[in-house]
Amino acid sequence: MKTINSFNPLFLIRLAIATIFLSHSLHGVYNQTVNDFGEFYLNKVGFAPFGVYLAWALMAFEIIGSIFILFGKYLNYVVPGFILILITGIVLVHYPDGWYVVGPGRNGMEFSFVLILCLIAICFPARKAK
Repeated sequence: MKTINSFNPLFLIRLAIATIFLSHSLHGVYNQTVNDFGEFYLNKVGFAPFGVYLAWALMAFEIIGSIFILFGKYLNYVVPGFILILITGIVLVHYPDGWYVVGPGRNGMEFSFVLILCLIAICFPARKAK
């Protein structure tokens, strides 16, 4: 039986990250905006004619990857994928708007930066275990 001393506080970070990515992807699926994201954004920034397919692949990865992160499975494979998505988002979307998400700026890259560091933090213990 586990005691409170065996609780892994990184579970809380995994829970937060999984919730953020899962809600982000499910929102797009539920509101039927995935095709629009692929067609009207990804195709415009250079992924044509595969924008819609890429958008759905990203949504599927975020849904499945979020579940893996929540349960702490396959982190060495899933975390780099999420980091790649976040870095791509920083370069294509957030960097032109600066650092701040709100306050002195809008739509900046600070939130993505924090998510990347949290993803790295949950991945290192998984690598040490091998």
